[in-house]
Parts: sequence; C-alpha cells; structure tokens
Amino acid sequence: MRAPRATAWPVRRAAAIRDIALATPVVVAAAGPTWWLLGRPASFPATVAVLYATLAVVVLRGLPSDTPGPGIGAANRVTLLRAALALPVGALALFPVALDAAGAWWVIVLSTVAMVLDGVDGRIARKTGTESSFGARFDMELDAALILALCVLVWASGKVGAWVLAIGAMRYVFVAAGWFVPALNGALPESFRRKVVCVVQGVVLLVALGPIIPIPVAVFVSAFGLVALIYSFAVDVVWLLRVGGAPPSGQT
Repeated sequence: MRAPRATAWPVRRAAAIRDIALATPVVVAAAGPTWWLLGRPASFPATVAVLYATLAVVVLRGLPSDTPGPGIGAANRVTLLRAALALPVGALALFPVALDAAGAWWVIVLSTVAMVLDGVDGRIARKTGTESSFGARFDMELDAALILALCVLVWASGKVGAWVLAIGAMRYVFVAAGWFVPALNGALPESFRRKVVCVVQGVVLLVALGPIIPIPVAVFVSAFGLVALIYSFAVDVVWLLRVGGAPPSGQT
C-alpha cells in the first residue's frame, strides 16, 4: 500500500539530506586543490562551505515532495555533483584576481568536467522517466551561475574587457525583464538552437581563459559567443512577445 504523502515526504527529505552529505567529499576534493594551487587565503574554504550550505538549503526548500526517485533523484544527484565541482570556481569569482597558468588550467579542468556532465543528468532523467521541472530548473540555474563565474574570471585575466560580463549577466537581465514584461515569463518550447548556444558560451569562455590563448583570439571568441547569445535571446524574446506568454505548441 502506498504510504501517505505526509509520511513519505519526511522520508524523502531525509534521503535528500543524505544525498547532499554524500556529495560533500566531492566539494572538498575540488576546493582543496583550488585553494592550494591558487594560494587563496584561509577564507576560501569557508566561502566554498557557505556556498554549498546555501545550495543545500535551496535544494531542500525547493525539492517537491513528489520528485521522482528516492532522495533528490538519480539525475539531480549528477547535477549536484556538477555543482560540487563548480562551487570553487564560483568562490574564485566572488573575489576575482588574474589566475596564473596552473590556476587557469585547474579551473578549466573543473569547469570542463562540470559541463561535460551537463549532458549526463538530462539523459539519466529521460532514460529513467524521472524528468521534473525542479530538475530542469536546478540544471539551468547551475549552468547560468557557472557561465557567470567564468565570465568574471575571463575579465579578471585582463584579456577581455568588462563587456564579457554581459554573457553571464544576460540570462539574469532576461529574468529581471520578466518582472516588467509578463509575457517574458512564458514557457519556451524545446530548442536545439538554445542548447547549442549554451554549449558555445562555455566553450568560448574556457578557450578565452586558456593560458596559451593570445589576447586577440580571446577577444574574438568571446565576442562570437556574445553575438550568438544575443541572437538566441532575441529569437526567444520575439517568440514570447508574439504568443503573449501562452504555453508552447511547437519548437523554435
């Protein structure tokens, strides 16, 4: 007999807390070398810990009681793993300084693994039939935060001007615009173009951050990424304004 919802939810929440605890060693494994390689102050591990604690609270508060699978679900565990790898990058972006070669390569490794795993969580969710709006939002917000952090680090490298921050800020500007233009809060249809542009942003920022990449190349690839992103957002904005925020019925 199926357990009542009031009983099942505390059990699920306890399992979710266990999932978050089990990911803690990954956070330590990513943050420790970052702290050592980059010679960050003693406050760096504390910053990462605060970020992870904040993430844990957000996940536990936002996790629906009917999320498919035990705990946070298999796909969301992969997203949590990605977050554990990305958190040290986010902590570096809070106090940006130019990275030396070793530090830049380490950030590139962490970010690349986190981005490659981006395709794994969605595949697991589809294969196991455990797709959820929470999982999609968790994945999207992590991608946006990592892209913004990389933008800050590319800017701090001195290779590209402050305009590179527009790549990371655009998604948040779009969300803020929805407060004033309700149509922009409408659901967007699935889009291969949007997925490709998202991948492009990560690639161009990692290339620009590369120690062996000369300034002209870093500027060019960053500008290419920004133009592609502006185009993608423009297409979505026009579509949303045309349908007035109605539920999607096709693909863009």
